Amino acid sequence: MDTTIFYLNACGIVCALGDSHAQIKARLFAGESGVAPTDAWSAGRMLPLGRVASELPSVAHLPPPQRSRNNAMALAALAQIRPAVDAAIARFGADRVGVVVGTSTSGIAETERAMRRHALDGTLPGDFHYGQQEMASPAEMLARELGVGGPAYAHSSACSSSAKAMASAARLIKMGLCDAVLTGGVDTLCAFTVAGFSALESVSAAQCNPLSANRKGINIGEGAALFLMTAQAPPDTAPIALRGWGESSDGHHMSAPDPAGVGARLAMTQALERAGIDAAQIDYINLHGTATIQNDAMESRVIAALFGAEVPVSSTKPFTGHTLGAAAAIEAALCWLAMQDDNADGKLPPHLWDGAADAALPALNPVRRGAALGRPLRWALSSSFAFGGSNAVLVLGRTA
Repeated sequence: MDTTIFYLNACGIVCALGDSHAQIKARLFAGESGVAPTDAWSAGRMLPLGRVASELPSVAHLPPPQRSRNNAMALAALAQIRPAVDAAIARFGADRVGVVVGTSTSGIAETERAMRRHALDGTLPGDFHYGQQEMASPAEMLARELGVGGPAYAHSSACSSSAKAMASAARLIKMGLCDAVLTGGVDTLCAFTVAGFSALESVSAAQCNPLSANRKGINIGEGAALFLMTAQAPPDTAPIALRGWGESSDGHHMSAPDPAGVGARLAMTQALERAGIDAAQIDYINLHGTATIQNDAMESRVIAALFGAEVPVSSTKPFTGHTLGAAAAIEAALCWLAMQDDNADGKLPPHLWDGAADAALPALNPVRRGAALGRPLRWALSSSFAFGGSNAVLVLGRTA
């Protein structure tokens, strides 16, 4: 068995809960949602969305194809860990540092703005460039910003995008192609995704309600989370690592999961096997937990069959909204924050819902507000199940 450990040396995260570790942890453990009503992306219709309210960095210094709000969000996450990334570049050399990120929207919002202008007067804005909506734009931008020459590319497989990006980053290190990789995901709100999910009747008009008999769909959100991944433990901080990952494909339906959850279970068992642990060792599961009828039903059955009814579980999407291509990285980041040394009691992200369990589903153990393990959180599993049947599961673990 390969014994390489892929350390997550530093983490930058921006989401509807805030733009700093302290702010995000405080609101998360207090059970304070960042989702709020707005009609900014759904004219004339108020919807609860996970909007990032903080000011984002300027992208004026970037070439026109890379000037997008999505890339500004990525720069905001990078700024939190820039010293650690620069130190890794100095240590390993620019050509030994890669960038792998997940996204599903990239610069679509810029294209929407350009099309609105074109509809008015037949012209496109002077600052618009078709390249802004390319899915590889965040990876190319980050590589340019850092001056690195290692592999730089993006995954775009809907909600599993950034989990697959983190797995790819680990493979680059394992293959010897990189010594360090900046990895994670970024997605920003746009009318296209809000309208698209609304057309599928998957958007809830109220805060999403995962696992509830009253669940009615998702809240869309935005944000970014970036990790510095290396095979070396970080100095003077809690050694938290990506210990395992699993990837599978349902081949069942373009938007609905396989009700039997065969692919989801396969991804979970692969992740556990790579981590070298069994299901009983998992302390906490961050559910995909979209609050759609079919996802929650499938996921509940798989969790109950593989892990039983006692392991603490929660969906953090009621806090952040469903951040699509960034969701897996943001949820891994919330686990990473909960595993830090300053959470010695092992407080867990609570499950925000109305408490009306769906009697048609297996009973699980949703985390109550204020619940804690009474010891540090050592092993966390985070699931992501995407349109097209793309499944990805991450196992994070403390190594000390």
